[in-house]
Amino acid sequence: MTTTLRPTEPLQRATDGTLSRRYQVCVNGRPVGVIHLGTSPAFGESVAQILDLRIEEPDRRRGRGTVAALAAEEVARGWGCHRIEAGVPGDAEAALRLTHTLGYVLRNRGMRKRLGDIPPELPPGSGARSMTRAEYDAWQTTQAEHYARTWMERGVPEAEAYARARRDHEQFLPQGLATENMRFSVLEHEGTRVGTLWTGLREEGAHVFDVEADPAHRGRGHGRTLMLLAEIQAITAGCRVLGLNVFAGNTPAERLYESLGYETTQYMLYKPLV
Repeated sequence: MTTTLRPTEPLQRATDGTLSRRYQVCVNGRPVGVIHLGTSPAFGESVAQILDLRIEEPDRRRGRGTVAALAAEEVARGWGCHRIEAGVPGDAEAALRLTHTLGYVLRNRGMRKRLGDIPPELPPGSGARSMTRAEYDAWQTTQAEHYARTWMERGVPEAEAYARARRDHEQFLPQGLATENMRFSVLEHEGTRVGTLWTGLREEGAHVFDVEADPAHRGRGHGRTLMLLAEIQAITAGCRVLGLNVFAGNTPAERLYESLGYETTQYMLYKPLV
């Protein structure tokens, strides 16, 4: 049997410059599913994304999805892409196994926790305050560099990683320290600074953008305290969901979030196209 992709629309170009196209997955000409392929709004036309891949129930577990994903790679190469990415829902175990079989590498995952109505309390001796302008300026420079290098360590070329860091900061922090709904905090323990926290507080849910215990004070539970601070800020602002992103390989952070009740909502994976 022959599995092919049949376009169902012309190649689309969005206002942000990204390309996309939808296809039917066909076996000997018979439609058995759909796939939607596009390019990355974050990394540009050199990076493809599988936006959707679904095989109808009667044709599952027959390798149709595997062949369709491989065919998508050929389409992406034809577009001039050198990398392809895919997002897998946290509860889609079969799709996650498929990406691993095809050689995709886990880069990061989104996690989320549903919050109650009563804010937790910080441990004795711990307290929080807002960042000063000088602290924010120093933090922003260091954080942007660290963010770019985190992408580079996970397969993103240097120029793309720095461009991604610039775009993300421009998008999320257009007014810097004064950006609406963003909070920048310093955690202190017994009067000594021990870490920093950047949270976004929006009506639809809060998000931890950056959390870090200072190097000299790691391994003392301050990371957990910072996450409790994020919960306090979210609940106080009326948010009942708190989300975050964690990069693969950051095992201490992954264990911390899981111990606090965070659940994986999406896996993000990538594969070089050679």
